[in-house]
Amino acid sequence: MRIAIIGAGAMGSLVASYLAPTNEVWMLDSWRDHIDAITNNGLMRTIDDTTVVTTPHATTDVASIPTCDVAIVLVKYHQTAWAGQQARHVISHSGVCVTLQNGVGNGDILATVIPPERVCVGVTSLGATLVGPGLVRHAGMGATVFANAQNTATMNAVAAAFQTSGLPASTQRDVASIVWGKLIVNVGINALTGILRVPNGVLTRNLDALQILTEAVTEAVTVAHAEGITLPYHDPLAHVLQVATATAANRSSTLSDVLRGSPSEIPTINGAIVRAAARHGIPVPVNTLLCSLMASIDATHHEQIHP
Repeated sequence: MRIAIIGAGAMGSLVASYLAPTNEVWMLDSWRDHIDAITNNGLMRTIDDTTVVTTPHATTDVASIPTCDVAIVLVKYHQTAWAGQQARHVISHSGVCVTLQNGVGNGDILATVIPPERVCVGVTSLGATLVGPGLVRHAGMGATVFANAQNTATMNAVAAAFQTSGLPASTQRDVASIVWGKLIVNVGINALTGILRVPNGVLTRNLDALQILTEAVTEAVTVAHAEGITLPYHDPLAHVLQVATATAANRSSTLSDVLRGSPSEIPTINGAIVRAAARHGIPVPVNTLLCSLMASIDATHHEQIHP
């Protein structure tokens, strides 16, 4: 299978490194140093004390990518429209564009430039950290689930490609429950860790932070129920705290964005809760405030005082 990976950040690099030995993989990104490192030395993946080098194709020029069966989008929220334009150029007439991004709403953005029937949504629990040009650390193994109500044969083939490469994957007709299940976790953890600049585990130990997390998750669960979503766990707050505890030393993707001065994905995480709440007339003051605080952090990065 010929697969384009749109976005060669941590997750894009991790997925490409696994898929490359058994598929023709093309990575597209604007970060020249990273692309050059992969082209010259291969893509290195570390996990524990083991390093594996694979050789996906890597480029900054979408025109150099041949027609692909699938384009997997793994960019940040603010790059989604751009990623859709690139995916439209590389997928075949019967090809599919798949988003594995955080949050809710990225598929709708992609569907503004790609026919909606060729846009599919998935959710992944993989964890990765981009250490430097050409080097990604596999921070955690997790399942990836692809929706296959549309483009069933292609999505089943993508899941099989993941499985063959060593990445757990499956398909199901409706992934809304799983997508919202991950969304609730991100609602509780991401914005707070970015604002406080702390690893995930701090949220379970600091009582003030824990209270904010609890209120954000409670609001999000109320909205999920109003949307008709059945969450994949019985006790949402306990699940969020379990994840935060299990990943206590991890830096959330939002914290990494804040430290780099990059725009965060909070508009598709807590922002998704705020937008859905508005449709149902549900007040969500904590999620609204978290969105405003993160937007302010994003907008004032160059004026912030650092020690």
